[in-house]
Amino acid sequence: MSIKPDLSAVKSILFICMGNICRSPSAEAVFRQKAQVLSLTIDSAGVIGSHAREKPDHRAQKAGIARGYSFDKIKARKVTVQDFEKFDLVLAMDQENIKDLIKIAPANLHYKIQLFLDYAENFDEQEVPDPYYGGAKGFQFVLDLVEDASDGLIKRLTSQ
Repeated sequence: MSIKPDLSAVKSILFICMGNICRSPSAEAVFRQKAQVLSLTIDSAGVIGSHAREKPDHRAQKAGIARGYSFDKIKARKVTVQDFEKFDLVLAMDQENIKDLIKIAPANLHYKIQLFLDYAENFDEQEVPDPYYGGAKGFQFVLDLVEDASDGLIKRLTSQ
């Protein structure tokens, strides 16, 4: 994946986690609000479809809504091959997601797949940890990471 997407041409971003109920919908909600002025298509999906059509985890929603983010109209879905054609950036929450995405994506589109935290500026973490089996603090930490990476990505998108 030595080719990188041209950030000046990015018009659509897809956030990916495992089930699309915790991390990626949180990233979608945060980024959608922070990037309102950028006219981007923003969505999220999971590498598995076991939660398809479900709303985000109630704990993710509670943490996000407390910070002013909206989860309206966000429902879990599984990533599709067509997503790699439709979206300019496919941002994964962890390395396991990247491995799964590479199995799904056409080889000529692998360059669109990146770790979301590659854009974080204030954290050393490389992966957004899955908070599903933990407590409320895990969901708060996910938001901290996602907010930082969102700010960093917006800075990169607008400085092109």
